[in-house]
Amino acid sequence: MKKIITLTKGTGTGDTKIGAFDAALFDAGIANYNLIRLSSIIPPDSEIQICKAEIQSDEFGHKLYLVYASQIENEAGMDAWAGIGWVLQQEGDGRGLFTEHEGHSEQEVSNLINETLSSMVQYRPETYGEIQSVTTGITCTGKPVCALVAAVYKAEGWE
Repeated sequence: MKKIITLTKGTGTGDTKIGAFDAALFDAGIANYNLIRLSSIIPPDSEIQICKAEIQSDEFGHKLYLVYASQIENEAGMDAWAGIGWVLQQEGDGRGLFTEHEGHSEQEVSNLINETLSSMVQYRPETYGEIQSVTTGITCTGKPVCALVAAVYKAEGWE
């Protein structure tokens, strides 16, 4: 059975840095969860879907397993950018690699994603396909802002 990994993104503005981060989580559709950050491995039988996640009101406080990149900026005129890139095995079973990066421009984040994934596949014996990525950004106009991209694996309740 395929595991769906949802790639979502959001931006937000708040009175504080944490307020901006929370607003970006809400914009991405993943607010009200307890985030459990994963490393960069895409498990076998995975399918990546790029779409906005949907906040599930009945999952308030659940654990949410995800890979994410977030950049917070509070200096007026500065940009905050975040992105996630990935590669999948060319002739495989859906497994692959993520990398997440933050920066102050889309070009900076895109370059970091490409450089990192190119490096990560060099010493692995499998053959990987093209590098793909999702980025988002926002300009600070006075209040703190946050750009966030997340690869959401699954939500899980508490036992």
